[in-house]
Amino acid sequence: MMMQMLHRGGLAALTDAVRSADEDNPRGYFELERVKQTKDDPGWLEAAPGKVVKLISRLLLDLPEPSEGRRYQIIFMRRDLDEVLRSQKKMLVRRGEEPADGEEADTNAGEAQAQSDADMKELFVSHLEEVESWLRSRSDVEALFVSYNRTVSAPRKSAERINGFLGGVLDVDAMVGEIDPDLYRNRKPAEG
Repeated sequence: MMMQMLHRGGLAALTDAVRSADEDNPRGYFELERVKQTKDDPGWLEAAPGKVVKLISRLLLDLPEPSEGRRYQIIFMRRDLDEVLRSQKKMLVRRGEEPADGEEADTNAGEAQAQSDADMKELFVSHLEEVESWLRSRSDVEALFVSYNRTVSAPRKSAERINGFLGGVLDVDAMVGEIDPDLYRNRKPAEG
């Protein structure tokens, strides 16, 4: 969603279209396959100035210190981790890589899955703490933290914050128009 917002707002996106739109992401992925090799081959960064590039949080740690006084501006999208886990699980099920919840062979499988989710969430929390510490430690990094949930519920406010962070050059109305609440499909169930 963030990449679509930035692109619609007027920024060029550095992508390769290797991964096309699908049921999990009907508007496409806006990804660049080469970012996965950043640690060993950061050459793609030469084409990045002035463009937006999508990196998962783990890959941020592989970014080299920029040369010639360049700085990284990072928009870090935060999302409820239970929703992230739910989304990832659904994607794996659709790809046939993991059994769906109602298909376990025995009654202990549900307990094992709950434990697995709890373990995975704990790993995510630890990882995010590491990444946020890394972001704070780098003098060449300017970061803006944006809530996925708040962006969907208050798109104009989020778009204005992002626009301010990037120097006020974006079309905020176009960014807001890119947000489709119907694509927020892995919402955490209401409690109570």
